[in-house]
Amino acid sequence: MRRTLVAGNWKMFGSRQLVRDVIGELRAMTHGVAEIVICPPYPYLGPAADMVAGSALCLGAQDLHAAAEGAFTGEVSGAMLRDMGCAYVIVGHSERRQYFAESDELVAAKAEAAIREGLRPIVCVGENEAEREAGRQFAVVERQLAALTARLGASALAQAVVAYEPVWAIGTGRTATPAQAQEIHAFIRTRLRERFGAAADTVPLLYGGSCKPDNAAGLFGRADINGGLIGGAALDAGQFVQLVHIAGGTQA
Repeated sequence: MRRTLVAGNWKMFGSRQLVRDVIGELRAMTHGVAEIVICPPYPYLGPAADMVAGSALCLGAQDLHAAAEGAFTGEVSGAMLRDMGCAYVIVGHSERRQYFAESDELVAAKAEAAIREGLRPIVCVGENEAEREAGRQFAVVERQLAALTARLGASALAQAVVAYEPVWAIGTGRTATPAQAQEIHAFIRTRLRERFGAAADTVPLLYGGSCKPDNAAGLFGRADINGGLIGGAALDAGQFVQLVHIAGGTQA
């Protein structure tokens, strides 16, 4: 059975106080069936790890290097993240692809490295506005998935999470309709099944792209949407708690 998961990507925002506020409120709630992942910036992983200890919350990072170690100034490895208490790591976020020129192949290598170190990668895929308007969204997502599945076997895939993030909806206030999101999620599920068979059914598929409490129920209630990769709303403890409740209440 696939997990229902809500992951908060804080991006380059946050403070020690925000760590205390958000995690403190999450620790106090009844979690139900939704797994909760907090992904703060690197400097706050230590304080966050201390606060999630002994709770049902999971800690995640926002990126890692594909190599196990080496002379890569400014980078961190999967082993380091694991040592800090991380269980998850985001790879291939559209901002990494856009601003740091990360290729599909590099994203796949990072996902493989994460699994090798005992982390669950949240692998991001999705099309930009020009690709959507040209009707190329399926081709783009298929290309991104192909690079990933070329590296992962069925057992490795079982450790992964895939997040669909329509780039045109990130930070813009625009959101894919539930029908648009489900269409892509169903496409992803089908492609994974074609490659891995029944193992694909255990992989959580998350939606990311201006997901907020006022639109989450329509998204999370779809058959192939198993939670969300949350950006801006993850920085507001009240909104994030609402999203966790919505995800837990609409997924079997």
